Amino acid sequence: MGKACTNALETLRILEFLEHLRAPWAALFPYGDPELVWRIVNHLIRSNLKSEVVTISALAQAGYAPYTTAQRKVEELIATGLIERVPRGKTGKSFALQPSSVLYESFETYMRQVKGLLAQTFGNRQKTEEADNYYFGGMPSGEVMGPPPRLLQQPSRRPDLRFLMGEDNYFIALQNMWADLRTSFGARRDFDLAGLPQLYRLATANASRPVSEYDVIAVNFPWVGEFASRGLIRPISSELAIAGIKPDDFHNRFWPSGQWRGQQFGVPIYCTIETLAIRRDLFHDAGLTQPRTFDQVITAGRALHAPAHGRYGIVWNAARGMPIASSFLFLLGCCGAFIVSRGDDGPDARPHLPLEASLRVLNYMHRLTEISPPGVAELDWESSLDIFLNGHAAMTYCWSMRATRFEYDTRSRVRRQVDYLPHPAGPEGASTAPVGGFVLAVPANLPESRVQRAVDAIAWMHSPDMVRSHVKSGFPVLPRFSLASDPEMQQSSSIVHFVERVAQRNLLDSWQRPPIPEYPAIERILGEEIHDALTGRKTDVAALSAAQSAIDALYKVSRPARSSRGRKKDDAEAPAAVARNDQTAFRVGA
Repeated sequence: MGKACTNALETLRILEFLEHLRAPWAALFPYGDPELVWRIVNHLIRSNLKSEVVTISALAQAGYAPYTTAQRKVEELIATGLIERVPRGKTGKSFALQPSSVLYESFETYMRQVKGLLAQTFGNRQKTEEADNYYFGGMPSGEVMGPPPRLLQQPSRRPDLRFLMGEDNYFIALQNMWADLRTSFGARRDFDLAGLPQLYRLATANASRPVSEYDVIAVNFPWVGEFASRGLIRPISSELAIAGIKPDDFHNRFWPSGQWRGQQFGVPIYCTIETLAIRRDLFHDAGLTQPRTFDQVITAGRALHAPAHGRYGIVWNAARGMPIASSFLFLLGCCGAFIVSRGDDGPDARPHLPLEASLRVLNYMHRLTEISPPGVAELDWESSLDIFLNGHAAMTYCWSMRATRFEYDTRSRVRRQVDYLPHPAGPEGASTAPVGGFVLAVPANLPESRVQRAVDAIAWMHSPDMVRSHVKSGFPVLPRFSLASDPEMQQSSSIVHFVERVAQRNLLDSWQRPPIPEYPAIERILGEEIHDALTGRKTDVAALSAAQSAIDALYKVSRPARSSRGRKKDDAEAPAAVARNDQTAFRVGA
């Protein structure tokens, strides 16, 4: 006999581990013959994640049991609501199978329990820790990335850093990598994630504390001017040099997003492009071409608008506040107009609403609502994206970072059926690719002794291996110029390829939302007035007049010394001109 590979204690521990694996499955799936149920569910979930069509015969054959026995078990799981039939093709005579939401929830519960058990057994984690405090994904083999050495010079090995980030799929992935199971370096609880409005409130509230609660915060691109000018974040050029972050290693359109008045206050962690995503399959079946103008969007949307069949022409971000304000400014850029003259972020800059372009944008928005789901004026980034992801819209305006869910979300009904386009042109304008994203910054009230460690953490999050790992996972993040031209990076995702394509065509534009100190306040004004115009609370002309008056009043307080530099005569008289203008001239067709 060969030498025993385990002793009695090891054998008992392995048996206990296997028992812990089997017990949760039996509890969640008490449908007899747990081995057969496991094989059927495993095959169905795996095929769904790979976008492979599964028929009842194929699923029965995967059961590794006599065909009739496996087929009866599949029919039983359909009857219990764990598996759903969905029509295939246009005849409705054939069906495919997919996991129901109940099955997904049960399977994910089981996966969390398994993950917790594995982490407890192999990852030196405590039984009392939540499973979500660590991540079982990690890097591909050979790419596990250690943090900078200075971060490890702590008695407990963990750096005890706190992060305030946005609540989106990218920052969730970043949180997971920080808490990688194999490094036992950090924990998910080191991150606080918040949606944009809440992120702004938390970041500004943190600045009022005597000592910052966070070491690193994510700052939305258009907030940089306000945060830097108010002293909420600190310049970090010298610390970046020590950490080895070089400006010339970043895309020249992205690096300046962290600058204010010639100083570097942050490093772009990712850049996202707002795209018009369209259903390639629906456009092909209807014989439609990709829309390149506002009018073509409306034409395509009307052709594909079928509410009786649960499908709408388009879905977009029209909720009151930040969503509709951003949509308005992006569409204004498509008309070749901006609220501040391009590049003018000096002390004498005065925002103004270009009259005719603003009315044309509102006209387009009104026409969009006619081919949108009911209640579109309540939809933000997340809710509108879910409608498209579930197959209930032919087009959507969305951020490229969020659009990764179309390809990678297990519940996506549009996987591999989406094309990504730059924003179609408006009247007297051109196609654009609005840029958004975040910089990582250090709060001004962080103690000096913690600043370099915070910047070291930022450097680790920007390391080439980290970026490559994100891109290979489908996240279109290419702020580093050295990686943007990497063929492997470009081919890893259709969205990554789209981002690089629009960058090469010089369509990237971040000036629709200029990073001036007053931008967040202007956004709040537009978020209310444009929403009032869209929902009919005010006429278009009244809403634009009120918005301009509120912006002017804001500047009388924030910048009392007025200047006419950069303003044309007709722009300076915009509020009065709007009041005199008959808006119906702009509602007939843009």
